[in-house]
Amino acid sequence: MAKRSSLAHRAYQATIAIKGLDGAIELVLGIIVAVVGSHRLYDFIIAITTPDLPDDPETHTAHLIRHGAEGLAHASNLFVVTYLVLHGVLKLAIAINLLRERHNWIFPVASAVLAGFIAYMSYRLTMHWSEWLLAFALFDLLTLALVLNEWRNVTSPMRPGRR
Repeated sequence: MAKRSSLAHRAYQATIAIKGLDGAIELVLGIIVAVVGSHRLYDFIIAITTPDLPDDPETHTAHLIRHGAEGLAHASNLFVVTYLVLHGVLKLAIAINLLRERHNWIFPVASAVLAGFIAYMSYRLTMHWSEWLLAFALFDLLTLALVLNEWRNVTSPMRPGRR
């Protein structure tokens, strides 16, 4: 019988906390874009990454940040705000409910949402390859496996005392 402090349970808690933090960051970024606009945010990102470029014009991190900001600047403000706020709120709400460990209804909801994220990212990977998108998809796949494992452990009749 697995203990509450098992490695799988701790990994589950850590991945869900990371998902919640990611959701909070997306929510804050969505609010920032709503207030200042994507072009001003892009200008700010260019300004803060510019000091890295004289030393090494091919700074990988600065290039990745600029590339992400450029994509943000070319998208519709309404789309960016809607996507970031909704996606952030969804992830944050699911993470909070999973970490509270009070309700079993969140497991199938979280599993369906994660499966949807994975399916969408897989589709996007077929259209345009991205190591970052692959990494996020694999992290979501790991998260889904840990959520399913936790759900199984929570609802198992062999596990008295768990919810």
